[in-house]
Amino acid sequence: MYAMRQLDSGGKFMLEVNVKELREQLAQFIAQVEAGEEIAITRRGRVVARLVPPQPTPTEFPDFSAFRAKIELRGESMSETVIRERREAPY
Repeated sequence: MYAMRQLDSGGKFMLEVNVKELREQLAQFIAQVEAGEEIAITRRGRVVARLVPPQPTPTEFPDFSAFRAKIELRGESMSETVIRERREAPY
């Protein structure tokens, strides 16, 4: 039978489950970890591993500065075009 126990000095509680129960109910425990819980896995009453949710990885965007530097603008700027069109358009 699994239990909630305080496993660290920070007052954090986590689910403690033995290896046999983990094998039998793996899908259930994976769903709990996906929901943000941490699970301590024990063998003969001793913690041997922990299941924890993955750390969010920051999205890295490519550097387009070299690409932007190669672009040559021709004609009037977009803002100038919008201003001109607004002035010329009838209301």
